Amino acid sequence: MVIWVDADACPKAAKELIFRTSARLGLPVCLVANRPLSAPPSSLISAVQVRAGSDVADSYIVQHVAAGDLVITADIPLASLVVARGATALDPRGEVHTVDTIGERLAVRDLMEELRWAGVATGGPAAYGGADRQRFAQALDRLLTRRGPVS
Repeated sequence: MVIWVDADACPKAAKELIFRTSARLGLPVCLVANRPLSAPPSSLISAVQVRAGSDVADSYIVQHVAAGDLVITADIPLASLVVARGATALDPRGEVHTVDTIGERLAVRDLMEELRWAGVATGGPAAYGGADRQRFAQALDRLLTRRGPVS
């Protein structure tokens, strides 16, 4: 299992939690972004900088993710693509996306985008806070505990 991180928009607090989890469980983490990233020195943590452009980091993750991997992303279309490849997607706010849930979440995302284009809905998500970090930590722990002991 690899933990893939769509790192361009992943909150720092979530990344720090992922790094600690990686060290504790011995799980590899790959950060993917289109800008330089800093990561703690660890043989378990790698960073891939892709070229600039819309969805280039997403495409990299989709091309390299394997069934059973975990992808950390707030990007619903990316979550849909990795779930279709047998991975689990986890939003940095703690929402788990699976085959059973991603269709509805994608439909809601598309509806909200249409409303924004029509000028009905504006604004984005609230700032990332302590409650978000706690939900993410709990969801990450549940997902990794469910997979069983690390070999």
